[in-house]
Amino acid sequence: MEFTTDIFSQFDKKWALLTAGNKDKFNTMTISWGGMGTLWGKPVVTSYVRTSRYTHEFMDNEDYFTISFYPEEYRKVLVTLGSKSGRDMDKMNSAGLKAKEIEGSMTFEEAEITIVCKKLFMQRIDPDNIIDPACKAFYDGDAEHDMYIGEVVKIVDNRNM
Repeated sequence: MEFTTDIFSQFDKKWALLTAGNKDKFNTMTISWGGMGTLWGKPVVTSYVRTSRYTHEFMDNEDYFTISFYPEEYRKVLVTLGSKSGRDMDKMNSAGLKAKEIEGSMTFEEAEITIVCKKLFMQRIDPDNIIDPACKAFYDGDAEHDMYIGEVVKIVDNRNM
């Protein structure tokens, strides 16, 4: 597996979709927080999901999830998928992306890169443990995040296809 990128801007600037579930029922959400690295001798991706998000239910109930990245032309779609809840509408069909099954989870045909992850770890971020006051501000009146660490089991690169 190989994935070469500007690691510090991949999530923050390009954004991504975090998707969990199976072909019968899944949800996706736009994320701009995340990390990639090595932990426990494994290549991993770290993602963060507020406990109030619909996707959180799928992350808790599934063993696999995907992180997928898109060309700039899909920015408006990612804005919609990050601001609407799958609880309230059928955002999968309204977004216009074509869902497809991959390695026990879901992604979309339009993705440039899909990283398939097997969930290894989950822990709630306790705002009381945050040292930097600017970071604590992310939790003023909003739900906490759960941190999910997933082992990278496959990377699909559709950029050169």
